[in-house]
Amino acid sequence: MFDNICKFLAETFPADFAQWLLGTPLTLTELSPSELSLEPIRADALILLQTEDLVLHLEFQTQARSDIPFRMIDYRLRVYRRFPHKQMRQVVVYLQPTTSELVQQTTFTLEQTRHEFAVIRLWEQPTQAFLAAPGLLPFAVLSQTDNRLSTLQQVAQAISQIPDPRTQSNVAASAFILAGLILEQEAIERILRRDMMRESVTYQAIKAEGKVEGKVEGKVEGKVEGSQQKAQQIATNLLSEGMELATVARVTGLTVEQVQQLVAGRENQV
Repeated sequence: MFDNICKFLAETFPADFAQWLLGTPLTLTELSPSELSLEPIRADALILLQTEDLVLHLEFQTQARSDIPFRMIDYRLRVYRRFPHKQMRQVVVYLQPTTSELVQQTTFTLEQTRHEFAVIRLWEQPTQAFLAAPGLLPFAVLSQTDNRLSTLQQVAQAISQIPDPRTQSNVAASAFILAGLILEQEAIERILRRDMMRESVTYQAIKAEGKVEGKVEGKVEGKVEGSQQKAQQIATNLLSEGMELATVARVTGLTVEQVQQLVAGRENQV
């Protein structure tokens, strides 16, 4: 779920991510991993955005992984094969603090081959960098802050100032989920207003996948199992609520083609 939330934010607010990672608010569009594949590509944590001259490759990770350097050179070569004249910026973003040396790795080396990529450890990043743009607000509580609850309160205040209700609810729900990596749910619920999240597709996905308990509004519990069957059930629920096909795909982690198959199956049952 954390990977899908990060993908949702990057694809919904590409200019915010471009400003943060590239230093300029470029207009980025999504690049489908299928355009690069000579064989199946693992796309669960993969985010590819592009301009006419540049490809931005993002990977969000909750845990340190030894295969990240190889993944970086693998995707770099795939992009070069498809777009030999485009530059490429690759960034691995680690979400949770760890002492593992793996999160320090920024190169892949094999005999005379050497490839470099960027790594961002969120817990070392200044909090202020995430408070200036809606798409980055959910990451603020994971940044370098001495008081995470106070930071989450700042995030909640900034979210309340977002004029568009749907954008407000989606950012609030994303902040709710990512804050769960480092804060107790009860503390998060005291700060983030649940009514801001009611219309959010991300919040609806959490409700569908967790156990809803409590007498008033319920308490979202349970960990995401990530099975194909579970993702399809969530997608079906979101489709029945009128969510757009592309948004359902981003939130559940299914491909657009898989969601289209679900739509076709529902139509055949009518």
